[in-house]
Amino acid sequence: MKVPFLDLKIQHKQIEYEVLPMLTEAMENAQFIGGHNVEGFEQEFATFCNTEYCIGVNSGTDALRFALMAAGVGAGDAVVTVPNTFIATTEAISQVGALSVFVDVDPHTCNMDPEKLAEFMGSTSHPIKAVIPVHLYGQPADMDPILEVAQKNDLAVVEDACQAHGATYKNRKAGSIGLAGCFSFYPGKNLGAYGEGGAVVTDDGDAAGHIKMIRDHGQAQKYYHDREGYNGRLDAIQAGVLRIKLKRLADWNRARQRNASIYDELLRCVPGVDFAKVNGFTESVYHLYIIMVDDRDGLQGYLGEKGIATGLHYPLPLHLQKAYNHLGYKEGDFPVTERCANRLLSLPMYPELTREQIEYVCSAITEFMDMK
Repeated sequence: MKVPFLDLKIQHKQIEYEVLPMLTEAMENAQFIGGHNVEGFEQEFATFCNTEYCIGVNSGTDALRFALMAAGVGAGDAVVTVPNTFIATTEAISQVGALSVFVDVDPHTCNMDPEKLAEFMGSTSHPIKAVIPVHLYGQPADMDPILEVAQKNDLAVVEDACQAHGATYKNRKAGSIGLAGCFSFYPGKNLGAYGEGGAVVTDDGDAAGHIKMIRDHGQAQKYYHDREGYNGRLDAIQAGVLRIKLKRLADWNRARQRNASIYDELLRCVPGVDFAKVNGFTESVYHLYIIMVDDRDGLQGYLGEKGIATGLHYPLPLHLQKAYNHLGYKEGDFPVTERCANRLLSLPMYPELTREQIEYVCSAITEFMDMK
């Protein structure tokens, strides 16, 4: 049996009867930038996230960068985040002229450890202006103690919710908890476009207005520029695709949760297999389904031989990446992150995954672990 890591073709077949007429309309009306699909998606996604505003942008990276700019982060500032994330999180920090600094993650959830954040803020000499908790794998970070630390230290909280569309923390939607929440609509995400796309959600009117201006060359109105900005708009065709998919996102997330429960059931008693824990006060949407094993590379190779595709998220933590040599971190600085990076394996996860496929994956994992 072949089990792909992700199968977007199945999803497209479900919605092409709506997508193709939308594309035809866009071409007939030459409506490619702005217009009713962008405005409609922004309203609908704001409602979905329980926020006042949504601003569509070109990517999740733009969303993070523009949110930091709206928070007043710039040259000479520092932003604290985790080394267990994709580089887009720290690229956005660098792109506003700020410095990335890290705290380690919780060993059970692999998200930001609030206690480590509090300890760091009590000892650092860096001029910290903001904190970016990352809702990794589809599960929100433990936000209340993070918000408490942020309030005590006058930090803006920008949520990296790029893997957490629809996830909840104590009945609050991911992205709606801090100053702003940032989303990516890269095709493989729970809510994915047919190309690049992103959004910022917020209840702060000043932040929303700031982001709207800087995503469109700093224009207050056409050809009148209050500041320099960026070409960071969400295009109309991607917005049209996202509107169609957004109507189905809750059902797709429930299917991911169902598939995760099957994985849990079949792997719970397999010796040597650990899991990224889901806290009782969060609802994960399982952008990724993660297990942890000591011989991760051996297991990945064995599954590949069985026709099962897997992923590594992320094999080399950011503090050890060549791009960040200048930050001066070294191996051993963030031991929990480093242990996760060596043990984590992402299993196939998408809404259309069948029980038969999951059983095949789990049977192969059990076979491998029995040989150890």
